[in-house]
Amino acid sequence: MMDLPERKVGIVACSGEELAEGTITRLAALKVLEQSRPNRTVTICLPLFLAGGEGDRAFARFHPTIALDGCDKRCAAHGTEMYSGKPAASILVHDIIDDVIGEENGGGQPDLGRARQLSAYGKQIVDAVAERITQTVDELLGAEGEPGSTPARPGLVSPDLKIVQEPKVATCSCGSGIPVQMVDIEGQEVTIVALPYILDKLRDDGKLPGDGTTAELMSLVEIYNEVPEGQRAAYTRAVAREYAAFCARAK
Repeated sequence: MMDLPERKVGIVACSGEELAEGTITRLAALKVLEQSRPNRTVTICLPLFLAGGEGDRAFARFHPTIALDGCDKRCAAHGTEMYSGKPAASILVHDIIDDVIGEENGGGQPDLGRARQLSAYGKQIVDAVAERITQTVDELLGAEGEPGSTPARPGLVSPDLKIVQEPKVATCSCGSGIPVQMVDIEGQEVTIVALPYILDKLRDDGKLPGDGTTAELMSLVEIYNEVPEGQRAAYTRAVAREYAAFCARAK
């Protein structure tokens, strides 16, 4: 029986190129991916996600995601919610600027630098955002971090914060290994996340196609997939048909 992958957190970072805040989101995400929580996080490519990257969308439907946005447009948060469901957490760079740097400057807006060259304040915000992401990852996974990782610390981040751990290679959600299956539902091809695993599990449990098994099948499908309102009956018929065909092929 195939196994679903270890649960991780996907980080969907802003792709804005014209603002320093966009650079901050990507650098902060990279710190978490490579240094503070390398074995608990993966990156989700926002442009590919929006363009229809099924691996990224499948990952975001199965795993918790953190949307990391540089401005109030919240492209990462809105894109995630549109295609895979509301993100488990949403972080806005300006909220952290207000919490951390704003207090040190009497509430004024600090100079973050330019998109291609951050100022000292901009680099400090990178560290602060990375720390907020790290804390959020631990909250979502109910974990205290991982061996050899840089710990998250509550409170304000000092300007001289340095992460000195040997960097690791960041991984992306494309290699998450989540099984998906295309299913015809009333003439429309729909991707069902984890369906191959579910079918395999029910067959290994000795469940025969039928009404009782179909109810259990749908309850498992709905754990990993959002069934549109009014379409549950159509989804039920489709996955029941897929399970019957799956069992027939296995004989």
